[in-house]
Amino acid sequence: MTDYDAVERPGVNAGRLWASGLATAVVAALLAVVGILIARGVVDVAVLAPKGEGVWGNANTFTYAMLSGLAALLATGLMHLLILAVAAPRQFFTWIMVLATLIAVVLPLTLTVETGGKVATAVINLAIGLAITTILNSVAASAQTIRRPGARGDAPTRQWDQPPGTYYDS
Repeated sequence: MTDYDAVERPGVNAGRLWASGLATAVVAALLAVVGILIARGVVDVAVLAPKGEGVWGNANTFTYAMLSGLAALLATGLMHLLILAVAAPRQFFTWIMVLATLIAVVLPLTLTVETGGKVATAVINLAIGLAITTILNSVAASAQTIRRPGARGDAPTRQWDQPPGTYYDS
């Protein structure tokens, strides 16, 4: 048995992780729509489109929701890669996602548009980023597996020294 064989190897229940990632994508897309509805309908702030587009907006609302879902799927891929490649994958995932969310929050604040629109977009981005980060970080714990040597077919083949039909006398 080599030293490598004695080391526990990380694994992932890919079906569970990606199903959770797909569910997270739906949550992120719906969160984008809810954020836009609140910003336009309740607070009366134009987000992503001129006010004349109405509460539901135009195709930009759909695009924003789909990009939010895509962000969740990309985050799922990142989590999958980190589980397989690094020590403490959830810690690295959290840091990467917090920094990516921070970029998504600060970016609209740098644009030369109405302050209300900037703040509303930043808040929606913050909510989406935090939702993706917390949901995927929590489901990763149940999708992460540890493959131990000798478990599920990993054990080396053992040879029996006795010829067939020979039994020990007890």
